[in-house]
Amino acid sequence: MANIVIGIEGLVGSGKTSICRELLKKLPNSIVLHGGNLYRGIIYAFMQAHQELAHNMKNLQSNIEQIDIKKIMDLLQVEIKIENRETVVYVKGQKIEEEKLQSKEASLAVSVAGGSADNTNLFIFAKNLINELKEQYNVILSGRALSAIYPEMNYHFFITASLEERVRRKAIQYSENANLEELKEHIKKRDELQEQAGFYALQEKTIQIDVTDCKNAEESTDKVCEYIEELKLTV
Repeated sequence: MANIVIGIEGLVGSGKTSICRELLKKLPNSIVLHGGNLYRGIIYAFMQAHQELAHNMKNLQSNIEQIDIKKIMDLLQVEIKIENRETVVYVKGQKIEEEKLQSKEASLAVSVAGGSADNTNLFIFAKNLINELKEQYNVILSGRALSAIYPEMNYHFFITASLEERVRRKAIQYSENANLEELKEHIKKRDELQEQAGFYALQEKTIQIDVTDCKNAEESTDKVCEYIEELKLTV
């Protein structure tokens, strides 16, 4: 049987990464390609190289507008590798831990840059990478604009949840004494930026899954698996 590609997109804080990792347990011979983390790694490296932009989103947006993001990736030596069946990001030979990539500051910066930079060549790179990986593995693909990057996906899911539930989950993720109202505004801002960039647009083949009432990632993943023919016998 030919290998498949499963795309997972969704609202900020809806649990996309957790679902991908649960799918990894259920789908044989699979890997997770964290496309979002690759983009985060590029923006992280860019912000490290331009410290004065790190705390000013308007300056970041104006400085990265129409810049070829793939050229930035190559210039700053950002690489993607596979470790323990998941992709990880390296910058100049040093692995960047997920906590740094998933921080509130990095997340907002990515939302700002995603709609401003020229992603054309990065998307070409990503498609070629997916094709290479698909030769050996079933690919679970997480990120934004997946239909533009890889329209040949076998399955494309868009994960949703209520704003209140997403705030609750993000507060747990950041594991700090978060101000829930500030966190709510942060998520709403990112939602707005993602919407403006066209990242929340649904395609004809997109399947929406609402996981608001799911108690954990496994329950959310079971909802996704109901639509995957290759997993119906094992779920």
